Amino acid sequence: MTHASFPFTALNPPRAVLLGGSAGASQPLREILSGLGPAFPAPVVVVQHIHEKAGGMLAANLDESLALPALEVLDKMPARPGHVYVAPPDYHLLVERRGTFALSVEEPVRWSRPSIDVFFQRAAQVWGRELVAILLSGANEDGAQGLAAVEQVGGTVIVQAPHSAQFPQMPMAALELGVGAAALTPEHIGTLLAGLQEGREHV
Repeated sequence: MTHASFPFTALNPPRAVLLGGSAGASQPLREILSGLGPAFPAPVVVVQHIHEKAGGMLAANLDESLALPALEVLDKMPARPGHVYVAPPDYHLLVERRGTFALSVEEPVRWSRPSIDVFFQRAAQVWGRELVAILLSGANEDGAQGLAAVEQVGGTVIVQAPHSAQFPQMPMAALELGVGAAALTPEHIGTLLAGLQEGREHV
């Protein structure tokens, strides 16, 4: 993805940035978010498959290691720029029309709750073309259908380059589905997002 093909800038930022992943996603997630600060102009939402007993751990670890504040989502919490929101384990994460989060205990999708597909599909309905959705390393196909939903409404879709993923099945599933996502390394994705901050250039 080049400067010309990425439709957002610091003066025209997305409404939200979504990151989905599973096995092997923790390290690229930190690499991507490490260059972002509290002035980042959009909420960042992370949906990662984690054990149901690990509630709060991912958000706490990100909060300690990032300049952006990170917190686990609570029902009806508003999505605000300059924050990282982490889907809690054993709930599907949704977003409402007014930009607040909702939690659901409906049945797992592709054996997963939270489901990346479920959140990406709902976010596409709310944020539409003003959305960036990114799919990282994982060992199943969750997220491919959701990424396709974001693309269908005109949002920007990116997958971690399969050769850089510890478990390439998740990004490969999206590419094999025919989603026209840019396949980028975590370093390149991080640089692209950092360019949305005032005073920074993106590639």
